[in-house]
Amino acid sequence: MYCSWKKEMAERAGELFDRLRNKCLSRGYGGIKDLAVVFRKMDIDYSKRLTKEELKDGTSLYGLHLDEGDLNVLFVSFDMDENKTIDFCEFLHRLRPKMSQMRENVIMEAFTKWDVNEDGHLNIDDLKVVYAANARNHPKYQSGEWTEDEVLRSFLDSIDTPGNPDGKVTRDEFMNYYAGVSATIDDDCYFDLMMRSCYGLPPKSSQSKQRPQ
Repeated sequence: MYCSWKKEMAERAGELFDRLRNKCLSRGYGGIKDLAVVFRKMDIDYSKRLTKEELKDGTSLYGLHLDEGDLNVLFVSFDMDENKTIDFCEFLHRLRPKMSQMRENVIMEAFTKWDVNEDGHLNIDDLKVVYAANARNHPKYQSGEWTEDEVLRSFLDSIDTPGNPDGKVTRDEFMNYYAGVSATIDDDCYFDLMMRSCYGLPPKSSQSKQRPQ
């Protein structure tokens, strides 16, 4: 009987997650990051944890209005140590659309290549090394409307957390953004090709070639 109840709870939590994920994706590539902004603004003490009431408020802002029963199901599925709070980083991680290992690998390959300073963030200094030539081809740079730094910052802001851009893109922010992009592309090979083209990565076929023994 207890096992059956736990199974029903897990299935219902999964359904609620799917609904919230779809709400996020309906807002575009940055939908999951938008939700992250909502939760971060609630995290006044920087604990990176949320109470049940904060979870309710955050999901309501996204149009997912949960009754008390569903709210409890969703909250309990995360509050594993029963301390009345949940880790919102783990919450957001589970919200990401499911991706194949191939997709996750190429996303991280792109991030690693562009993280020239190897500090775990993409910032303007990194982009000046790998993207400056492209920035100078931007129409607003060529018209004199933007400086090179403004072009680079615009690129960062397109991936950075909406509503809270800080000029730095973390691995999680990068992954969250491209998880949204991934959800719009059915074919793994096309997604891989798109990422390699956008970020100047070597073709996958060239990586698999081994030197003769």
